[in-house]
Amino acid sequence: MSAEFVREDVSGWRLELHDELPSTSDVCIERADLGEAEGLALLARRQTKGRGTRGRTWADPGDSLALSVLMRPERNVSSVSAPWSFISALAYYDALADGVLTPRLRVKWPNDILLDGHKLAGILVEASGGEGGWVVIGFGANIRRAPEVEGRTLACLAQYDPEAEAAVVGRRVLAALTRWRAVWEREGFAPIRQAWLERGPHRGAPLVVSGGKTYVEGEFEGIGEGGELLLRCGPELKRIVTGEILYGDIALIKMEAQNASGR
Repeated sequence: MSAEFVREDVSGWRLELHDELPSTSDVCIERADLGEAEGLALLARRQTKGRGTRGRTWADPGDSLALSVLMRPERNVSSVSAPWSFISALAYYDALADGVLTPRLRVKWPNDILLDGHKLAGILVEASGGEGGWVVIGFGANIRRAPEVEGRTLACLAQYDPEAEAAVVGRRVLAALTRWRAVWEREGFAPIRQAWLERGPHRGAPLVVSGGKTYVEGEFEGIGEGGELLLRCGPELKRIVTGEILYGDIALIKMEAQNASGR
C-alpha cells in the first residue's frame, strides 16, 4: 500500500486517494478481515495487480479508475435479496454518465458498462458471510484511454466525456451507491430492476451466453425478480443465473474461442 494518501469524507464514505496500490479490492479485503468499519473507499491512480471477473487480470493503461468500497450489510450477503451486482451497476452507470440516461451507455448483464457497444467499465463483487461479514465492490474503468487487448475493441470515458477525471467519477460513484443502496433497503429489488432495465439492452437484442464450453443463443427478454437473465430461445424462455454475455455471430464466437484456447 502506498505510504502516503489523501483522505476525504464523501457521502458518508472515508475515501482514500492513493497514487498506487497492488489491488484496491485486495487491500479492502485485507482491512475488512482486520476489522475495518463499513464505509472505507480506496481509489488508486494506478494498480499493479488489478483483478477482473472470472479470474482475469484487469489491464491498467494508466489514467484509469480503480475504486473499491467496503460495506458490512446486516442482511445475508449471499441472498438474492442483496443484489449488489445490480445496485453497483446502477451507481456506476449514473456516475459515468453524470446522471444522464443516454443510448451510448448501456449495462451488460449483470454489471459491465458498455460505451457504443464496447466495454468501458467493469465491476467485481466479493462477499464474506457470517460473523464479521463484508461486501467489497471493485469498480474499474478506462478513463483517458483504453488498453490494447488482442481480439477486442475497448472504450474509454474520454470518448463520451473528454473532461472526465478518475477522482471526480469516483466521488460520483460513492454518492450514487449510497443513493441506490437506500432505494433497495427502503423499497426492495423492484425499483432496482426497473432502473437496470432502463439502462440495459433493448428487449429483443440478440445475445450469446457462454457457460465456458457451451453457448446459448437467443434474444434479451429482461431480468427476473431474482436478477436472473431472461433469454428468449425460440418458443422457450430460459432463465440464466450465471454466464458471460457475448455479442455477435455464434459461429464466429465459437471459432474465436477455439483459436484462443489453441494459443
